[in-house]
Amino acid sequence: MKPIVELFLTFFKIGLFTFGGGYAMISVVEDQCVERKKWITQEEMVQMTVLAESTPGPVAINAATYVGFQRAGLSGAAAATLGVVLPSFGVIFLISQFLEGFLEIPLIASAFQGIKLGVGVLIFRTGLQMALKAKMGPLAKGIFLASFLAMLAAGLFSLPVSSVALLVLAGILGFSVYWAKGAAK
Repeated sequence: MKPIVELFLTFFKIGLFTFGGGYAMISVVEDQCVERKKWITQEEMVQMTVLAESTPGPVAINAATYVGFQRAGLSGAAAATLGVVLPSFGVIFLISQFLEGFLEIPLIASAFQGIKLGVGVLIFRTGLQMALKAKMGPLAKGIFLASFLAMLAAGLFSLPVSSVALLVLAGILGFSVYWAKGAAK
C-alpha cells in the first residue's frame, strides 16, 4: 500500500505546483521520478515522454499513468493518474464556481503572463535536457535542430507552422532514412 500512497502524493504535488500543462510537468516528473526517487531510469524517461506524446490524452496524465504502472502495476497507474488530475480539476472547479471574470482581474491577468513565461522556460529546459541525454546520431540531431528552429521562427514571427505537420514530416524523414539504410544492406 505504501508505493500506491507515495505515487498518489508525489503526482498530487506535481499536479498542484506545476503550471502550464503536461509539457511543463515533464521536467518536474523527471526530477521526481528519475533524479530523486529513482523510480525509472533516464532512458525510460525518454521513452515515456515519447509514448506520452504519441498516445491520445494529455501528456502529464499519460506520463503519470506510465510511471505509476511501472512502479506498482494497475493500482499504481490509477493512483498516479488520480494524483496528477485532482489538483487541476479542483482549481478549475473552484474558479468556475466562485469567480466570474477571474482572468479579467488585472493582478490575476498579470500573474498569468508571468506564469506563461516561466512555463516556456520549463518546456525549453525539458527539451534541451532530453536532447542532450538522448542517444542521437547526426541525422536525428539535424532533424531535432531543424524542427526546433522552425518552431522558434514560427513563434517569434507568428508564422502559421503546424507542430503536428513538423512531427509528421520528421517521422516521414526518419522512416525514409531507416528504410533506405535497410534497403542498402
